[in-house]
Amino acid sequence: MIKLIATDLDGTLLPTGTEISPENIEAAKKAAAAGVTVTIATGRMYRAALPVARNLGVDAPIITYNGALIRTVSGKTLYSSFLAPELICEVLDFVEGQGWYMQTYSKDCLYYPEQCRQSDRYEASQQVKGEAVGWQGLKEHTEEVTKLLCVTDSSEETEQRIDTLREHFGDRIAIVRSSAYYAEIVNKGVSKGEGLKKLAEILGVTIPETMALGDAENDLSILKEAGLSVAMGNAVPEVKAVCDVVTGSCEENGWAEAIYEYVLKGR
Repeated sequence: MIKLIATDLDGTLLPTGTEISPENIEAAKKAAAAGVTVTIATGRMYRAALPVARNLGVDAPIITYNGALIRTVSGKTLYSSFLAPELICEVLDFVEGQGWYMQTYSKDCLYYPEQCRQSDRYEASQQVKGEAVGWQGLKEHTEEVTKLLCVTDSSEETEQRIDTLREHFGDRIAIVRSSAYYAEIVNKGVSKGEGLKKLAEILGVTIPETMALGDAENDLSILKEAGLSVAMGNAVPEVKAVCDVVTGSCEENGWAEAIYEYVLKGR
């Protein structure tokens, strides 16, 4: 029996921003009323995920920054994995030399070298505001950095940058593609899957009692880890290939469909 549901946000629970459909909210409430813990596992910043958690009625710790930070809705940190300042500066020097765009997250604040189309697009999609500080400024904000993010203009460009970063830095960092335009850098060993294991242990839930829903490559680790894995109808082929079941698309409220079918049915 499922006791813990961990859901991705963008492309899974909601298409963009923070607005959740009434159908998904209703399904979440019914799951909670049945004694199931509903939580979020996202690549988003904590402060960008928090409004969604509140809209969903989540009262459990949430997994953010692709597993680098687990924090309660009230603000208590249960787990964190911060990148070393010297490694951050090394990555920034390399990326600046390549002429790429990169943004950082220090103490749950967003920083980028200068305002541009990539930063504008990111802020609009996440409904957060960052600060332009220059490349040197990025190197001066290295405290409690959970991840670095390359924002690109195409899926092909994202893949090329991931390949280049892996070739240059090897296994010193973990790089994951969270969307067609996002290549995220976190500490080695950090993932949504590891976040699920840590959170389940905190809540006293076994892995077979967990269910995860996702659509993108950065969801693969949690989908492989969960007791029941659900791919959205709009998920990339790699996600559908590893999941136990496939539900409807995000736009068609496939999330709610999965909750009724695999959590509430027969309960």
